[in-house]
Amino acid sequence: MNKVILMGRLTRDPEVRYSQGASQTAIARFSVAVDRRFKRDGDPTADFFNCTSFGRQAEFVERYLHKGTKVVLSGRIQNDNYTNKEGQMVYSVQIMVEDIEFAESKNASGGNEGGYNNGGYNNNGGFGGSHNSAPAPSGAGDGFMNIPDGIDEELPFN
Repeated sequence: MNKVILMGRLTRDPEVRYSQGASQTAIARFSVAVDRRFKRDGDPTADFFNCTSFGRQAEFVERYLHKGTKVVLSGRIQNDNYTNKEGQMVYSVQIMVEDIEFAESKNASGGNEGGYNNGGYNNNGGFGGSHNSAPAPSGAGDGFMNIPDGIDEELPFN
């Protein structure tokens, strides 16, 4: 079984390109920094993973994700080995994203550009959880009611 689940922040804005031909397909490439659970002096505090998504999922990435956005993604690991110009073998891996969703609220992230009301996008053709086929209503499924902006003064608690 080849399955990986990661939670981290995008290290840069996604790079999105479209394939050539009659039916153009979006291809999004981005990297995610994942904090290490145990940190030792002198060791890096995070690992960086190159990720790729395709189709409608790549369009979701292009529209809603940017540098610093915290996401949870699942997918598979794929070898991305090649021989460079000097004839040396270069070994690397790529995460082929199957599902991706936001890992924090818009407010917690410092105000993402572009609004969203859903949890993410999956390869099953829908937003939200891993098996939804249509956008979830705003606030549905998380147990919290959406509170309009600017109403903070009227709330009985802070």
